[in-house]
Amino acid sequence: MPTLRFSQGADRVFEARVRPGRTTIGRADSNDIALTGDTISRTHCLIDLGASGLEVIDRSRHGISLDGRRVEQRAPLRPGSRLALGPWTVEVLGDPTPAAPTAPATPDQLHELLIAGARGQVTVERAVLVVEDGPEKGQRIPLRAARVSVGGRGSGVALTDPSLPPDACFLRISRGRVMIEPGRAAAVLDGERVREITPLYADESFRLGHTTLRVVVEVEDEAPEASRFGDLVAESREMKQVFGALRRISAHPYTVLVTGESGTGKELVARGIHQHSSRADRAFIALNCGAISENLFESELFGHEKGAFTGAESRRNGAFHDADGGTLFLDEVGELPEAAQTKLLRALETGEVRRVGSTEVSFPDVRVVAATNRDLREEVALGRFRADLYFRLAVLAVEVPPLRARPADLEPIVRVLCRALHPEAHVTEEALEVLRQHTWPGNVRELRNVLTRAYVLGGPRMEPRVLSFHLLPAPAPMAGAAVGVPHPDDAERAYLQSVLARCGDNRSLAARELGVARSTLHYKIRKYNLS
Repeated sequence: MPTLRFSQGADRVFEARVRPGRTTIGRADSNDIALTGDTISRTHCLIDLGASGLEVIDRSRHGISLDGRRVEQRAPLRPGSRLALGPWTVEVLGDPTPAAPTAPATPDQLHELLIAGARGQVTVERAVLVVEDGPEKGQRIPLRAARVSVGGRGSGVALTDPSLPPDACFLRISRGRVMIEPGRAAAVLDGERVREITPLYADESFRLGHTTLRVVVEVEDEAPEASRFGDLVAESREMKQVFGALRRISAHPYTVLVTGESGTGKELVARGIHQHSSRADRAFIALNCGAISENLFESELFGHEKGAFTGAESRRNGAFHDADGGTLFLDEVGELPEAAQTKLLRALETGEVRRVGSTEVSFPDVRVVAATNRDLREEVALGRFRADLYFRLAVLAVEVPPLRARPADLEPIVRVLCRALHPEAHVTEEALEVLRQHTWPGNVRELRNVLTRAYVLGGPRMEPRVLSFHLLPAPAPMAGAAVGVPHPDDAERAYLQSVLARCGDNRSLAARELGVARSTLHYKIRKYNLS
């Protein structure tokens, strides 16, 4: 990825890596990179990294120059380009080496089914092998791999039944569903020997030697914990549970919705999901839905053919094509206008991608992670976001709490941010106490900018005198608290009822329409007492 080196005069002050999408630079702490200076506007410019390359977009009152020439609205950037922003010089450095994942990728966990995920907890459906008769009678053995051998010593599930050789049979598990596969001994199901791969239904027994076995499906709530996830760190129990849930979610191919206030690190969460998944060695494509005009959304997402519209001078891939085999991150998905919501919904429902102006259909293999600082359930209740699209996106949902709600995380985050500025950068204990007193309406993004400004003003040792805070608006209150607005749960419950009624209470059909597993639908039905 390209890197921006910020200098004042002959002094190189700091560097920042540019991530795909838009990076805002300006005086306000709401920007991705905050700079000091009387001639720096609140939002001075945007750095846009997309499929067509790197661009700078002027948003200032004072103007910017590129390699000595004034920029008229926007201009392309290349390695070696130099921008002048007030007292700052910004040099573009080429960096073709992608950042290494912070943890090994986790293989897809095909043997289990994640039914739901929210607030640091996941609900898991998995198959359990129960010994009904034989030496191990009464034992319950969770099946934790996509293919497990059952038999004597040396098998994945080793039984002490002396009549059984190793690998007497095999059990194949996919999303909690089990099939029995012939092995080195006779497995008897319904009085017949199993001679080919055969489905095992819940509570169905089979015999192996002198042992009778049965497969049951169990649903469990888990609250796993982890202190790191991707580039993120935590000390608070709440955030460790979020990280633990994210690690479990990463090992599954489902769509994920990440919610939280601006500046909480939702894109870093999405990158962590990608890095911890089996797709880690493929593309991660980020698209800021709030920065795309409505008439260009379809082209940005699905691509276009040459001549499809004015300005379409050549055939172009969209984000779905670029992310084939990898992860597509849709940031600010709550900002999508209704027409764009409809087009995205169709792509998620069918998997079909059609370039604008083309009749050719392709089926890219893409995992979608969406993020928003809005409560989409409230947006659904208010009629501003499609309920069916919400269900497609929120197969698994994770909320990132604001920084003020987890004060224990402040110090470890400060250490990480200081290390990124300079190997010797550190905050004194007195300065850390000042940071603890702030409410952080801009969350981790604001904290990073406060530390960057302190480093620029005072060097590696950051004391209270070099800390300065810009006034940021407090986060908006939850819209659902307004009088007359239905509760989000009521809207979700009503939508589920309408889908079930439309499908004649056929739950398999309703699950397909909702884009969720049948087990997930059952979970929702129990949650809202719809049975």
